[in-house]
Amino acid sequence: MARLDAFDLAQRLGRQAEAVCRHYLDAGRRQGNYWQVGDVRNTPGRSMFVRLRDTPKGQAGKFTDAATGEHGDLLDVIRESLGLVDFKDVAEEARRFLSLPHPEPEPPPKKHASTPAQLGSSEAARRLFAMSQPIGGTIAETYLRRRGIMSLHGTGNLRFHPRCYYRPDEHSPTEKWPALIAAVTDLNSKITGAHRTWLAPDGSDKAPIDIQRKAMGDLLGHAVRFGTPGDVMAAGEGIESVLSVREIIPGMATAAALSAPHLAAILFPDALRRLYIVRDNDPAGDGARDSLIERANAAGIEAIALSPTFGDFNEDLRQLGIDALRAIVRVQLAPQDVARFMARAT
Repeated sequence: MARLDAFDLAQRLGRQAEAVCRHYLDAGRRQGNYWQVGDVRNTPGRSMFVRLRDTPKGQAGKFTDAATGEHGDLLDVIRESLGLVDFKDVAEEARRFLSLPHPEPEPPPKKHASTPAQLGSSEAARRLFAMSQPIGGTIAETYLRRRGIMSLHGTGNLRFHPRCYYRPDEHSPTEKWPALIAAVTDLNSKITGAHRTWLAPDGSDKAPIDIQRKAMGDLLGHAVRFGTPGDVMAAGEGIESVLSVREIIPGMATAAALSAPHLAAILFPDALRRLYIVRDNDPAGDGARDSLIERANAAGIEAIALSPTFGDFNEDLRQLGIDALRAIVRVQLAPQDVARFMARAT
């Protein structure tokens, strides 16, 4: 799929947001500028909100589940509501839907040069990252080290914000918490989004709030990247899981796509020939693995899954220790990559 195709599909679906919701999330109903439903799998309820129009607060088609912290766009809605796994099936269904007749959307409001960045937009993500500081000596560094992550070289895409706004939904008051800020970038290193992990004031754990992580901006196909990818790289869902594997293979470029659906849709660098999939040990991780293997193989890329003992590799690191994690990863790597990437970790 062309690099801009997924983005274009998401944008086109956003212009038909209410029609998409009525079709795929028919267990819900409209509430003002939102479609309200139980979850992205079309369960009856009211915890998930899909924005129906572009406003200064965000883009049409973006959703957030206040109960679980899930977030995404209408491609994710199609994937999850229909139980699809392979991204090409999601794209095909999206194209099929867009070919149906729907009412013309209302024209967007005119933008002025002085208009502030929309909340949740790529521009807002870039501004947040620019306002943050390097993690060295901060609560963010304390948090990562307490999670067993010690190798912080080459983590320039991670920063710290001491008072990052937190608001679980539009009906709740705004709070301020320290946060680990991660830049989501495309293959050209352009920031397209940001991920926030709100932290306890002493860095001992995540903040004691309902939704501890949120992403913003254009995420599909992109990732939080560590290192410059060459012919071999590793990609996974969570930042901490990917950083845990990076402790063992410090010379290999890695990327965190932030969710299973976005991992399945991650874009491949042109030079990539072998991809390690840092999977989470759950059904969503299985689905992302299978879809990504199929996509990689179709592109002539060898794909190898790396599987944790527990739920994810950060849990393995914390429960079993660095030596056990090294043994777990070593036997799953191609022999030539053990010599190439693990030499400095042994």
